Amino acid sequence: MQVLLVGNPNTGKTTLFNTLTCSNAHTGNWHGVTVEEKRKTYHFKGHEITLVDLPGIYSLCPYSYEEEVSCKYLSSHSDSLVLCTCDQNNLRKNLYLVLCLLERGLQVMVVVNRIGQAHNFVDYTKLSSLLGVPICVVDGKNKKDCQKVNNLIINWQNCPPQRFDYLEKIDLSPVEKWKNSLQKWEQIAVVEDNELVKNKYQITEDFGRSPDIAKARFDTIDNLLTRCGFKGNQVLGKSKLDRLFLNKLLAIPLFFAVLGVVFYLTFFSVGKWASSLLETILSWGIFNPISTLLKGLFGAQSWICGLFDNAICGGIGMVVSFLPQVGLLLLFLSVLEESGYLSRVAFLFDDLLSKVGLSGKAVYTLLMGFGCSTTAVLSARTMDEKNAKIKTALLCPYMSCSAKFPIYAVVGGALFGAGNIWVIMGLYLLGVVISLVLSLALEKTILKSKNQSFLLEFPAYRMMGWKKLLSSFLQSIKTFLGKVGGVIVLMNVVLWVLSNFSISLRFVGYNGESILKTFGRIFAPIFTPLGFSGWAIASSLIAGIFAKEVIVSSMALFNGVEGAGVEALQGSLLSLSSLCSLPSPAAALSFLCFSLLYFPCVSTILVMKKEIGARWTTFGCVIQFALAYLVSFVVYNITYCCEIFGFARVFVVVFAIIIIALSFVFLCKKLCKRRCPYGERCNRKCRKK
Repeated sequence: MQVLLVGNPNTGKTTLFNTLTCSNAHTGNWHGVTVEEKRKTYHFKGHEITLVDLPGIYSLCPYSYEEEVSCKYLSSHSDSLVLCTCDQNNLRKNLYLVLCLLERGLQVMVVVNRIGQAHNFVDYTKLSSLLGVPICVVDGKNKKDCQKVNNLIINWQNCPPQRFDYLEKIDLSPVEKWKNSLQKWEQIAVVEDNELVKNKYQITEDFGRSPDIAKARFDTIDNLLTRCGFKGNQVLGKSKLDRLFLNKLLAIPLFFAVLGVVFYLTFFSVGKWASSLLETILSWGIFNPISTLLKGLFGAQSWICGLFDNAICGGIGMVVSFLPQVGLLLLFLSVLEESGYLSRVAFLFDDLLSKVGLSGKAVYTLLMGFGCSTTAVLSARTMDEKNAKIKTALLCPYMSCSAKFPIYAVVGGALFGAGNIWVIMGLYLLGVVISLVLSLALEKTILKSKNQSFLLEFPAYRMMGWKKLLSSFLQSIKTFLGKVGGVIVLMNVVLWVLSNFSISLRFVGYNGESILKTFGRIFAPIFTPLGFSGWAIASSLIAGIFAKEVIVSSMALFNGVEGAGVEALQGSLLSLSSLCSLPSPAAALSFLCFSLLYFPCVSTILVMKKEIGARWTTFGCVIQFALAYLVSFVVYNITYCCEIFGFARVFVVVFAIIIIALSFVFLCKKLCKRRCPYGERCNRKCRKK
């Protein structure tokens, strides 16, 4: 038996899916968290049930990509049972979709999710009788409570389609000439300007979305709820906290304050302490004893010992030592999302993003980029407009994903010490600023966006339970280990082989002419203007194209750091005798900027190719490398001048250059505003003269 799970966003649909199927699909408090159907088969009392979780929809008249996915799936599987979720605190709005499903003639069962405390009493038994559909009230997080849903599913029987009085009052005269070829629900859909139905019957007339139909449905819902004992209005999301978090003066400073606290707890206090503890346990409890045993068996100079100490232990050590910090970063993001705060952030930045050709919906995608660029690019498909989708996908790699964090922690910690928190925050903001500037440039030139719809509702502020908090933390660690851990260890072994064996496959060690050293020398001169050079750093950056996490582990490998020695690697980076030495803070800052901005990893490139095509993917990679080189060059030279001449003098010079440039732009705009004597027939004849 196939069951389709549908509902408005924020009704606990995916939470119910996870509970019924014992899954761990991502949930969130915004529109577009689920962008394609997810299915899972499970068994209950001898019955096989296939539950399909569809993206959130408000009606069967789609406004966005994910709503179109759901509507198409419902149309092609009209014989399946539809399980429609509703939130008890927003029942009036959620029942609108139930009526749309019943109009369509689908077999519907309603699940009312108890989210928080109910504000109004409703007689659900009477409501079930009036609608003619079974209604089940459950706590979507309680597995035992959700067994009531399974019992209703296995006992479900086909029922005749419901008819409501308001359907007969709808004016269908605009579609009179198609009356014989369209069903009643299709006639209503055409009057509503439903593009899916119009395209099916090749109807090109523009009817506009009739407000009378929506009003008729809501009037019917109000009548039903009144007869079931409901009194008053249900409003979801309004809170006294919004006076603070959405305040015109305080909202943006509070957002950066929240980010500052998250970064401090992640990269320094709690995260740094946990990473150091894990590193010590690994080194003294596991790696050192095994290394001593291998050296006793094969000799300290054996390539087997080098493979274990530098390649295997180095890769595993780097992965595990950064687990607490990566886990905390993704955990805090989940907490902000679950609390409902990120929906407010999307509202705050919608106005700014609209000026650069995006919508508030892009905030979700860009925030996901802080976790994983590959996943973020996939979520860009929720953009309603093609050019906006391309731009959003191109901007995702500029967000500093969790894979780049080890680079900041090691390199920044070595050169900047306690001040590294400001460097890290600056790098995160740099990626955001550059992405917005690039979006503006594309909007003004080759990727102009049309007006985009942005549906947003504010969920009520919620506290994340301890059970879900722990589950989210463990899931973040599991995701990092699954997507990143294996790649780091595997690439570390490959890099060790390439840096210790010659082209003739003879073991030569680090001092010999290895395969990687040969190719690294070819690319090393490219990075000399950026303040860092050498075959080892060039090779690390090349390896980083496969996975950004490999940059740190390869630097440790080239420097001969054994086990999980993050502190040892930081010390080696300060040594001029090190292969990956960064001679000054200017060089280190340049290296960090380049690592942030240059090519995305291979998995992201492949997903971008699938989502936006090879041409735009190639364009994005070329632009990204050019921007990375330009920004790193500017940062290195400005920082280097500050080291020599002092910050104050360099600041005055840079400030003067900026003022002169802005004045020049302002003057050009003023001159261009002069009326041309040729008027509309102007073809720049005056300039030719």
